[in-house]
Amino acid sequence: MLDKDLAYKITKADASMANFVERFWMLANHSDKGKDMVVIPDGRIDILFSCSATEPFHITLMGLETGPKQTVLPARTIMFAVNLKLLAVEYLLDTSISTLLNGALGLPDGFWGIGQADLDDFDRFCEKLSSKIKLLLPKEIDNRKQQLFNLVYASDGSCTVQEYSRRTYWNSRQINRYFSQQFGLSLKAYCSILRFRASLQHIKAGKLFPEGNFTDQAHFIREIKRLSGVVPKELFRNKNDRFIQFSTLPKN
Repeated sequence: MLDKDLAYKITKADASMANFVERFWMLANHSDKGKDMVVIPDGRIDILFSCSATEPFHITLMGLETGPKQTVLPARTIMFAVNLKLLAVEYLLDTSISTLLNGALGLPDGFWGIGQADLDDFDRFCEKLSSKIKLLLPKEIDNRKQQLFNLVYASDGSCTVQEYSRRTYWNSRQINRYFSQQFGLSLKAYCSILRFRASLQHIKAGKLFPEGNFTDQAHFIREIKRLSGVVPKELFRNKNDRFIQFSTLPKN
């Protein structure tokens, strides 16, 4: 169960935005103390809209994470966010996040029409941001890119780069160049993050052995430790709800 001082909520994005937006989420720390947390990679791009007792309203674009990051959720924090899929970087944000790998960028107040007053109602926030995003949806998407991401997400990154290349008729060197220029890492590295994310549900259920595309138990343990900072057994225990993303995993 999540810490009683913390509140968390997830709303799945409308199907019309499925190529670009996965979900919206809310995290609040109602206590007068900061909450120590570990942020672990999940392969998503976050835009955070937040304020706290000590920090004014601000908007932050988060790049991809490739390892665990120790942080503190300040006292009396309210944070609303949108989880973007990778295609959104090019088609909704019209930019590259290669320089934001394991980093972040402050966005201007009022970005996508959101201000501090919108943090009063999560459902209304989701509706307002959804309406804005729908106005930004492109009329056309590069077919190779759309097919690639559909395959990558559907397989949880379990295929080789060569297999994705063969199935999309897109040269593997071109794919890796695209990933490097747009996101700051290779497709292979991104797939390892997706495999890790998929394994979290198994670990939460107490299945401390590989069920994804891992070579063996040693490979599984090594990858979990590399991306979370702890071995599967310790991640399963999740003392003091340090791993918020793990604590709030939805039930199957």
